[in-house]
Amino acid sequence: QVQVVESGGGLVQRGGSLRLSCLASGFTTDGAGLAWYRQAPGKECEWVAVISVDGTTSYTDSVKGRFTASLDNAKNTLYLQMNSLKAEDTAVYYCVANGRRTGTNCPSDIGYWGQGTQVTVSI
Repeated sequence: QVQVVESGGGLVQRGGSLRLSCLASGFTTDGAGLAWYRQAPGKECEWVAVISVDGTTSYTDSVKGRFTASLDNAKNTLYLQMNSLKAEDTAVYYCVANGRRTGTNCPSDIGYWGQGTQVTVSI
């Protein structure tokens, strides 16, 4: 049974930090890897970070140096450490396994998507 469940979202002040967690199990990771996406109100679904099958990480430019994705294989858990948060980071964040965006909205019908967790950064 596939399970992808995010947690850890919430309200944080600008400049603060949050750590998102994603319990992911019941599948074999493919070339798409384990990723984080987000969607802010009125904006398109955006790729944030990915951990590839070889363990390498990649980030969208707007979060480089501030966000860190990591994986604890023993716990089947993916993390996203978010530091120096900005108002523009406010969004619903999705954990995605073996998936990708196919349209303007998250989630898509490709891969396994969690239910999303809200991150709100106050000014």
